[in-house]
Amino acid sequence: QVQLVESGGGLVQPGGSLRLSCAASGISVSSNAMGWYRQAPGKQRELVARVRSGATTIYADSVKGRFTISRNNAKNTVDLQMNSLKPEDTAVYYCNTDPPLYVLGFPYWGQGTQVTVSS
Repeated sequence: QVQLVESGGGLVQPGGSLRLSCAASGISVSSNAMGWYRQAPGKQRELVARVRSGATTIYADSVKGRFTISRNNAKNTVDLQMNSLKPEDTAVYYCNTDPPLYVLGFPYWGQGTQVTVSS
């Protein structure tokens, strides 16, 4: 059974940092391209960072230089280090494969973790 559990979100002031973590079960993060996505209120979900199976990382322009995605194959986790946070980074953050998983024909998403950047 596939399960992706995100954690580490919270309320942070502009300029602050957070580290998100995603614990995967039922899939191997080392065998899949993995990504962190986010969805802000009223906006579509977007992919902000991805790590390919060969460890190549790609970032959306909006987070480049501030966010770092990493993978721990031994723990089967994927992390997102977020620095220099801005109010526009406020969103629910999800991890998933890239492209996202389908389970029994339906898109699968975990519960996500809320990140709020506000003073």
